[in-house]
Amino acid sequence: MNPLARLIIEAGPLAAFFIANSQAGIMTGTAVFMAATTVSVLVSWHVERKVPVMPVVGAGFVMLFGGLTLWLNDDLFIKLKPTLVNLLFATVLFTAHILRRNVLKHLLGAVMALTEEGWRILGIRWAWFFVVLAVLNEVVWRSMTTDAWVNFKVFGIMPLTLLFSALQTPTILRHQIPEGTAAGTKASDKADEAARP
Repeated sequence: MNPLARLIIEAGPLAAFFIANSQAGIMTGTAVFMAATTVSVLVSWHVERKVPVMPVVGAGFVMLFGGLTLWLNDDLFIKLKPTLVNLLFATVLFTAHILRRNVLKHLLGAVMALTEEGWRILGIRWAWFFVVLAVLNEVVWRSMTTDAWVNFKVFGIMPLTLLFSALQTPTILRHQIPEGTAAGTKASDKADEAARP
């Protein structure tokens, strides 16, 4: 998918959430956020013809905590959602690191080819970044108004994520495997397999 189109699809629900909250309050904003998130996942699936794992997980949390928010008429649940989602992602990455598995390589291996060390560094950095986002979310919603929290969710988390991603570029370039090398390695592996009795 075109990077700009992907950004629009992923940021669309947040924009809808911000507008609906500013016009009609957090409950309407939550309902609109749930609907827009569903549309976003469906559009992503339609374009790429595969299930987008992380957006689907995020959408599941939106449905769960958004539903609890509307059902119990308590915005605590939608405010807790970013904390729990980020802690979940951090836990998965830390656990994968301990088990010597690489979740990022599984998710992004088709997009870029890195050395095992490169994937390991990125995995740990992203795990800690998710922890930082969870802590920031807790600080903001516990110490500021609901509107201020919505502003942080829309204009804080996304820019911080994009900035953090951009800061990983030197590491990605340093550990990137040249396309010819990767292809040559695969070809060599296939040749070795064919030569075996």
